[in-house]
Amino acid sequence: MVSKLRRRVAVGALMQEGNTFVPRMTTFEDFERYFVWRGEEMLAGYRGMRTEVPGFLSILEAEGVEVVPLTAAYCVAGGVLARGTFDRLVSEMEAALKAAGDVDGLLLALHGALVVDDQPDGDGEIIKRMRAILPHPLPIGVSLDLHGHITPLMLQPATFHVGYQAFPHIDMFETGQKTARMLLDAIETGSVPAMALAKRHMLISPTCTRTTDGPFVEFVDLARKMEAQGEAKCVSYFCVQPWIDVPDLGFAALVAGETQDLAQQAADKLADAVWAARNNFFPELCDVREAIEIGLASPGLTVVSDAGDAPTGGAAADSAFVLENLLAAGAHKANRLTYLTLCDPEGAALAHRIGIGGPIHTKVGHAFTPNLGMPIEIDGLVAHTSDGRFQIDDGGATGLWVDMGPTATIAIGAIRLVVRSAPAMEWDRGIYTSQGLILADGVLAFAKSPSHFRHSFGAIANRILVANTPGVTPPDMRRIMFRNVTRPLFPQDE
Repeated sequence: MVSKLRRRVAVGALMQEGNTFVPRMTTFEDFERYFVWRGEEMLAGYRGMRTEVPGFLSILEAEGVEVVPLTAAYCVAGGVLARGTFDRLVSEMEAALKAAGDVDGLLLALHGALVVDDQPDGDGEIIKRMRAILPHPLPIGVSLDLHGHITPLMLQPATFHVGYQAFPHIDMFETGQKTARMLLDAIETGSVPAMALAKRHMLISPTCTRTTDGPFVEFVDLARKMEAQGEAKCVSYFCVQPWIDVPDLGFAALVAGETQDLAQQAADKLADAVWAARNNFFPELCDVREAIEIGLASPGLTVVSDAGDAPTGGAAADSAFVLENLLAAGAHKANRLTYLTLCDPEGAALAHRIGIGGPIHTKVGHAFTPNLGMPIEIDGLVAHTSDGRFQIDDGGATGLWVDMGPTATIAIGAIRLVVRSAPAMEWDRGIYTSQGLILADGVLAFAKSPSHFRHSFGAIANRILVANTPGVTPPDMRRIMFRNVTRPLFPQDE
């Protein structure tokens, strides 16, 4: 319980996951498509969500602590963040913190893999700039995504960090709650946990970092056991966003402990255990044509990960590769439906102009990535149009509004192609159901996501396959063309 003499905690958020292989920079307008909230707008804007900041607020409000809202900005993963946009957002947060007067601590919701065009560690810079304003030793608590790129710059004085425990990310709210509880404890005791970092230069494919099943589960269990046995207060594991070409990239164990020595021992123990098992993290992938053939020949619904074009990894979600292979395999002539999405603003706009029921002949694909492939011609009927907005309700970022921009469903025989105007996360079945599509009628459904889609789509899938598709988010770590990472890097190097 926080002391009655200390009753004010500032709260801010700036979340974006970078991908340095994306040719287009992330701008302020990309954040506006999701949200940029200032001051009291935050409290109303987050209402109904189950993400980190609502987790913060639930604990602070229950303890009677005055919340001082700063700035909250969110954007789906994409290219590196332009310095001007970064400074604009961080400067607003700095100004709000300075104007807040006396506070007893600060809670920050960050991703951990934000890359600025001139700074490989945007999150570290945010923490450092906030630390420079908040008098030492007042504590800062930071929540982070499990795929954060953790660096020494983040380990500012009197600052502790808490990472998601789950992937798929269904514990954002709970992570926020845990971070807030630890902050209130630090305020009451006057003591911030010691933080220790252990890095190993290795990459684990996001298709292998699930905490529900697969090769990483034993290390999740080890982390929780270390906490239960008192070896550490909080053990976080960061499997890292692998599609950022920055120095010191790799797996990180980050531990909050009673002392620096104990925390470092725990961090090294977890990092060493993961490193020893590095050969177990090669994903089970299949060729996309094989996945299509399995789906068309099998009973029930086959859900396929188009992992190479994942917008939550920063991809533009505009690849025509899967559609081209579906047409070549005759999926449009099947007796059951196939569902997929593709980002193509001009195609969506044309479908809106034609209207529902009208014939459409156009080229779609690679609107943002002409260097990665060619558009393909399609002939179909406009089956549905919408503004492309829907709210996630299948776990993960529950309550978050997703904005795909003007969106249209085009029927190409038995194929239902959802053509949208902007990349958006494909964690939730809402990418289809919000467009009037009934997945139970399908034989194949594609999700541009390496793993998180399993939480939502797994409930209706008879089988799940991961296709080794091309793009800027390849699931095979050996296919990433790095230039700036610290070498040797496993599995890139022997």
